[in-house]
Parts: sequence; structure tokens; C-alpha cells
Amino acid sequence: MVNQNRLFLGSCFALITTAFSFSIRAGILPQLATDFNLSAEQLGFINSMWFLGFPIAMIVGGLVYHTVGPKKIMMIAFVCHALGIILTLYPQILGGYTGLLVSTFLIGIGNGCTEAACNPMIADAYSGSKMSTMLNRFHMWFPGGIVVGSLLSKFMTDAGLGWQPQIWLILVPTLVYAYLFWGQEFPKPKTEGVTSIGENLKAMVTPLYIFMFACMALTAISEFGPQQWTGLIMSKSGASPMLILALVTGLMAVIRYFAGPIVAKFDQTGVLLGSAVLATIGIYLFSTQTGPMAYVAAIFFACGVALFWPNMIGFIAEKVPLSGALGMSILGGVGMFSTSIFQPIIGKWIDTAKAEQTAAGLTGDAMELAAGQATLSTMTLFPGILIVAFLILFFWQKGKTAKA
Repeated sequence: MVNQNRLFLGSCFALITTAFSFSIRAGILPQLATDFNLSAEQLGFINSMWFLGFPIAMIVGGLVYHTVGPKKIMMIAFVCHALGIILTLYPQILGGYTGLLVSTFLIGIGNGCTEAACNPMIADAYSGSKMSTMLNRFHMWFPGGIVVGSLLSKFMTDAGLGWQPQIWLILVPTLVYAYLFWGQEFPKPKTEGVTSIGENLKAMVTPLYIFMFACMALTAISEFGPQQWTGLIMSKSGASPMLILALVTGLMAVIRYFAGPIVAKFDQTGVLLGSAVLATIGIYLFSTQTGPMAYVAAIFFACGVALFWPNMIGFIAEKVPLSGALGMSILGGVGMFSTSIFQPIIGKWIDTAKAEQTAAGLTGDAMELAAGQATLSTMTLFPGILIVAFLILFFWQKGKTAKA
């Protein structure tokens, strides 16, 4: 018998592990920079390993999902999470900076395995509007876990605790999801032909899938770009970076939990278009506002990016069902791969902006703030392009509905 509730709960704790690894690492970036004498570009390469391991695991996991099964994929996730956490705590084993690169890559692999196994498993366990609701509620725990992780990171940092105790926290949800998945039966595919890689690939070379593939690269960096660099970019804005991260992700969690009626009313295409508009406004406000207004920017940003990821995945599961687990994994993989590529680029933008502001005569906090805002201004390009793309998608799908 398939215990849907236990499997869903285990999936949520696995995603909380992913969230902790994201938020706590974002919170300790300044400490890592100090302890290991790292530049922003080097921190960018460390961040990129998290996002690089993710798509590799997702793509491979999607390819073998129906032969290996989600249970074994989650076993690999647990091993990678555990090894990644330990190596993060003792990076000197591989020479400090290299150790941080390798440990972050392993954690990324674990996170990618989680997405590769859990998305299709939930899609197979539920159907129709219930599937969309449960996918949104599953993905709620990424921002939800970030809220908890970012607040714990802030409190521990303020209490004078180092980054090592914060890394140990990631092990807690890791052990919980391992226990919940242990000995469980997993659901079988509900769409005929979906287990065929050939059928999956045929579905993935259709114009609609290719279009969404391109859009996913931009939705992911629109969400993760500003969030991963919150600590460094917003540190001199007059607002608490970790409270901004907690506010953003807390709102995201609430919105995803109640997303069912929103998606039912506006469809996934309308939701994605509205999200792109709000995300653009949010990032623009981040690049121009300071003090309390930074929290207003955070609200717009959260409302914008909250429904990107689950509805991109849900759109493919509903509109291109024959793409199967592979299609969902490839889509998520390109999102993370895009984010991985842009991490050192964003780091380089920050370094360049700092040099430009210093040359312009700014120093100290004023220089740090101006450089961060200049970088965020550049990031508005990502959701700005998506507004145009999702307008095209909206009328494309509306035309299909009218013909039907």
C-alpha cells in the first residue's frame, strides 16, 4: 500500500533540507569570506556549485526515475546531503576553498535528487487540481524552510555563534526525511507511455516544451539571484538582510499554500504573467530603496517569484504530460543550471560595481550600498524579459483553448 501522507511529508522534509542548505549558506557567506579570505567572485563560484550539482542530479534522476525508482534516488540524496554537510564542516581536508566547492556540489546533488524523485512522485500520487495544489504545497516548504533557516542563522550569528554550528542544523531535516521514506512503497506512473524515454523525448521537442525550457532559465535566476546574494547586497541598505530573506520566503510559503484557488481562477499562464510583472517591480524597488522601504520591495518580490517554480513544473505536468519525470527534471535542471552559471557572473558584477563606485569617490557603507543597488538594477532584465515571454504564452494558450 502507498502511504501518500507519509511520502508527501517525507518529500517536504527533504525540501526543507534543500532550503536550509540555501538559507544558512546565504547567511554565513560573510563569515566564510572572512575565515577563508575569499572574494565575492570566489563566493560566487562556491554558490554556483550548489546550483550546478542540482541540475546534474535532476537530469540523471529524470532519466533513470522509472528504472531505478524514487526510493533509490532518495537514498543517494541522503548520502550526498550527509557527506556534503560533513565536508562543509571540515573543508580543510581538501584545502579550504576547494573543500567548500566540493561540499557545496555534493549538497547540490542531494537537492537535485530530491526534486528528481519527489516532483514526479507527487504528480503520480495525485491528479487534476489536487495535483497542482499538492505540488504548490510541496514547493511551499522551500521558502518555508528558508524562513526557518534564515531566522536561525540570524539569531545564531547575533549570539556570536560561528558558521559551523549553523551547518549542523541542516542535518536535522536530513535525518527526518530518511526515516519517513524508510521502507515505504512508492506510486506507479498514471499516464500511459510516460515510462518510455522515446515518448518523453518526442514530447520534449514540441514548441511548447522548448518555449517553457527557455523561460525556466529566466524564472529561476529571477528568484534565486537576488535571494542568494541578499546578505552581501542588502547589508548596507539600512534593513536586515536576513529579515528581508525571511519576509520574502515567509510570504512565498503562504502564497504557495493557498495557490490552488489562484491557479484555478487565472490558470497557470495568467499566474506566470502576473508573477513576472510583480517580480520586476520588486527587484527594481530593491535597487532604488533603502531602510523600511526595502521591506516593501521584499513584499512585491515575494508575490512575484512565489508561484514561478511550482507552476512551471505543474504546467509541464498538465500540458505536456508525456514528457514525464524526465521532462519535469530537465525543466528544473535548466533552471538550476542557469542559476549556477549566473552566480559567479553576479559576483563579478558586484566586484566591478565596487571598483566603479570606489573610482567615483565613494567609500565604506555608501560604496557597498551603491554597488549592491547597481547589481540589482541589472537583475531587473531577467523578469523584464519574462513579461514579454509570458504575454506570448498567455495568448498562445488562449488561442488553443478557443480552437478546442
